Amino acid sequence: MIRIISFKICPFVQRVTALLEAKQIPYQIDYISLSDKPDWFLDLSPTGQVPVLVTEGGTPLFESDAIAEYIDDISAPLQPDLTPEQRALNRAWSYQASKHYLVQCSAMQSADLATFTERLSKLNAAFARVEQTMGSDPFFGGEALGNVDMAWLPLLHRASIVEAHSGHDMLARYPKVKAWQQAVLATGIPQKSVSEDFAVRFTDFYLAYRTWLGRGANQNEAPTSVQTRQSRGCCG
Repeated sequence: MIRIISFKICPFVQRVTALLEAKQIPYQIDYISLSDKPDWFLDLSPTGQVPVLVTEGGTPLFESDAIAEYIDDISAPLQPDLTPEQRALNRAWSYQASKHYLVQCSAMQSADLATFTERLSKLNAAFARVEQTMGSDPFFGGEALGNVDMAWLPLLHRASIVEAHSGHDMLARYPKVKAWQQAVLATGIPQKSVSEDFAVRFTDFYLAYRTWLGRGANQNEAPTSVQTRQSRGCCG
């Protein structure tokens, strides 16, 4: 069985487990602490980052983009009738998602509104591009789930938790992306692709009182001097 080595709130890991769930591929998942990485994990991961996928043959694979391609290589495609051009475009749009995971992580940790707005601008630009691209179908590529949906799933899932916790809707300006978010959430894959305590761990870290979102996105609150921890280097 495929083995995934994970940090519980890493979006790069969720992109991989979401794809495995969408394809109904069985896998085992082991969680580690990034503040105390075990030696056996460091022996497997050349970068010291999660996710790592250990194949059934025992080969450790790293980097979420490469792992997603491997999963496609060993299983039937979610969208079987795509042309080479469409597959290439899907890889490009998937990359647009993964390169914004840490952008969202950084924005969510912002201590005040001004910092949040500045950090979120890059993510807003990405959502705006998707808004211009999507049609009326529920998913990115049409009526059926595809790889692009799985790549953007961590961003959409986290935005839904932020909205539920703080009242701030990252997607309020993008109705097509908002509808896409709801369609992806309705599949149940976001919930299946994370640990049972994901929401608690996520809110404890990103939506604690030290963050603007964690304080309920109170726009009248003066900026705080509390320093936020950075998530860069945790996963990739």
